[in-house]
Amino acid sequence: MLEEFLPFVGLIIFGNIENLILASQGVVEGVDPKILGGLSIIIVILWLFIGTVATELAIQYANYITFIGGLAIFILGVMAIRDAVRNIRANKRGE
Repeated sequence: MLEEFLPFVGLIIFGNIENLILASQGVVEGVDPKILGGLSIIIVILWLFIGTVATELAIQYANYITFIGGLAIFILGVMAIRDAVRNIRANKRGE
């Protein structure tokens, strides 16, 4: 049974990284940690539900989904680092 979900292991790893990147973007922007944590939990539960329901339909597209997920993670990571560097530079100028 577990073997049928192995094509999505990369996506699970990417999903965890994406969640960390989005959380770091929220911290950089000064979002309330309680709201950020609550929204993060809601999104994880939503993805669990979607993954449970849609796995049978999406298994044939696992390679495409993993590629798109990885690309999205890369783009979000670049954006998070760019925003963090801008924030650090702005704080250094303000001190």
